[in-house]
Amino acid sequence: MNFDVLIIGGGAAGMSCGLILGSALENKVVSNKNIGIIIHQKTSHLNSALLNNVLGVEPGTSGQQILKEGALHLKERYPQVRQIDKEKVREVIQLQKGFQVVTNKNIYKTEIVVMATGYTSPFRIKGFEDKVIPHKKAKASKERIQLENEDHRIKPGLYVAGSLAGWRSQFSIACGSGASVATDILSLWKGAHTKVHDKLL
Repeated sequence: MNFDVLIIGGGAAGMSCGLILGSALENKVVSNKNIGIIIHQKTSHLNSALLNNVLGVEPGTSGQQILKEGALHLKERYPQVRQIDKEKVREVIQLQKGFQVVTNKNIYKTEIVVMATGYTSPFRIKGFEDKVIPHKKAKASKERIQLENEDHRIKPGLYVAGSLAGWRSQFSIACGSGASVATDILSLWKGAHTKVHDKLL
């Protein structure tokens, strides 16, 4: 299947990116865009998180709740964003136009890739060997990594969000990073700075 955007990672950054892009489709900010998310969550650091210090999130909410409820929120509110479950990405290959994403089960083609898989070392997805660097905002002893980027962009059509982009592993930061990437993609498509707001009537 072909996509205009394929998000790799179903944690805070990946789901936030998907929510913004889904809302852009619903609000007709853009149309005729095929958006997908490979929502692999098993290795997300949210699995061990307890969220007491996040604006708008009920204190005591577990990261596991966020992972489960976030995926459901995305699926029910923005079904236009296709969720791909139970697949793990093995390689991202640059094509003459766009990218090929190889999982353990399928091969997808996409115009844009958003990497949002977390900052654990070693980085097991092929195709980024020359972009992996030590994380600039994590303790050296933890041996975390990031993908070299400028304002979330690795190269044309290839973005990175969340802790893998070099941000600290903080839930609210990762959410903002994913949302930022989504608005950058929308701005690219529209040819002007673009954001999406729902408003009370």
